[in-house]
Amino acid sequence: MPATKEKKTQKPRNFQLSAGIMRFSKSAMYKKRGIWKKKKAGQKPKEAAPRQANTVEKTIGGDKNGGKRKVLSRKAPRFYPTEDRRGKRNQRKSHRIDTRERITGHSKKLRKSIQPGSVLILLAGRHKGKHVVCLKQLQSGLLLITGPWKINGVPLRRVNQRYVIATRTRVNIEKVKLAENLNDNYFRRVKAKAPKDAGIFDQKAEAYKPSEQRVKDQVDVDNQVLSAIKAEKDGKLLRDYLSSLFQLKNKQYPHQMVF
Repeated sequence: MPATKEKKTQKPRNFQLSAGIMRFSKSAMYKKRGIWKKKKAGQKPKEAAPRQANTVEKTIGGDKNGGKRKVLSRKAPRFYPTEDRRGKRNQRKSHRIDTRERITGHSKKLRKSIQPGSVLILLAGRHKGKHVVCLKQLQSGLLLITGPWKINGVPLRRVNQRYVIATRTRVNIEKVKLAENLNDNYFRRVKAKAPKDAGIFDQKAEAYKPSEQRVKDQVDVDNQVLSAIKAEKDGKLLRDYLSSLFQLKNKQYPHQMVF
């Protein structure tokens, strides 16, 4: 009996070159398979819209002018702009506070993992790597945080939620009462004006010094937060956690960690 021919297994046209990388892209396979030629069943082809004529017939007087002539319906401009006109762009408005204390810009959504009392890890700034306590979200969308100052030296300040890592650790700050003046305008620095008689070289940049009101508010908030930390079940352990620095060792990746 004649030997039966073995069927050769045909390799697929598109296959993986490496993990997650295909030989052809989606658009290349779309062209190769001719999907653009196929029409859906029961779908009628769309009729092309009638094209508007660019010329119009006009009657012209005179025996030697032919009687009628085709003329452009819309004349071309005599002068053209030297530069292309830029169209309108969708510009994103940043967080801005105007003089009437209203916030203009896009919505200020807060991450679900961040709540009042959540312990955050700072990723930027002079206090990066430190653990802080989130107090609330301000009207501008920024977070109001504190160290507290007595534990890790972080004062009352604002921070963008993009530059923090939210942990599962939380402090019960329901009894903490924040003053109404702790808003965005509270953290604006007032520039000292030089006297009119002072020359260019006499103007010196003054070093920043916190006001007495700032120090008083810091002490008031810190005392309340420290009492809330002390009331926790693992208050001593939580205090040591806030005073520690977040650091990564070799072969440690933050996207694989659970905070």
